[in-house]
Amino acid sequence: MNILSQDKLAKLVNELRNSNKLTQEELGKLTNINRSMIVRLEKGDYIPSITQLEKLAEVLNFDIGSLFIENKPSYSTAFRKTKHTKEEQEDIDYLFDMMFAAKHQILLRRALSDEQEY
Repeated sequence: MNILSQDKLAKLVNELRNSNKLTQEELGKLTNINRSMIVRLEKGDYIPSITQLEKLAEVLNFDIGSLFIENKPSYSTAFRKTKHTKEEQEDIDYLFDMMFAAKHQILLRRALSDEQEY
């Protein structure tokens, strides 16, 4: 299974932004992504939505497919009082990070939707 590499994305966006002599503010305006999100993205602390990723690829001229890496699937079940291997714990942590990111996206969309109603 292939997964999006946050590290590759962060490095690529930073390199292409600099090679195109764009500030984070300018890239934000061109992509409609808040500058603070560009900062977080370049640090590897933010995963853009699909629409944002497509806009970044369009503006910076890169292939989204190049950001995917092969990941061996591993399955772990989280039960209380169960000890996990380091790999299982990393999988569990990754799952919770993805769940948190998804929740953040939902809350952000709700907040934006509420703002547009006024």
